[in-house]
Amino acid sequence: MSAECSSYLNADKVLVSGFSCPRAGGDARAVFCCGFQDVKYCCDDPHSFFPYEHSYMWWLSVGALVGLSIAAVVLFAFIITVCVLCYLFISTKPRSKLDPGLSLQMAGKTSC
Repeated sequence: MSAECSSYLNADKVLVSGFSCPRAGGDARAVFCCGFQDVKYCCDDPHSFFPYEHSYMWWLSVGALVGLSIAAVVLFAFIITVCVLCYLFISTKPRSKLDPGLSLQMAGKTSC
């Protein structure tokens, strides 16, 4: 089994001629053409070819980074809010115990 990777223009706009997979001297299991429209290589996964340019992965990475940054800020704000509320709860508690107003006496003794 073998696959043909057609010729393509790489990111520098240089024409790379087509080749067949597996390549001579390469992994014998790499029988599929993988990669992107502007970066192609042989691999062993038949579902690893993406009909986009490789640069779109950069935008996915930037999008993921922005999303994770926003999630981190929200988590940080939540933790700060919980800490402030705990501090306020603890600091506004009364410091002394309440006096019940009755003194306890032992049963059976009378005081004169």
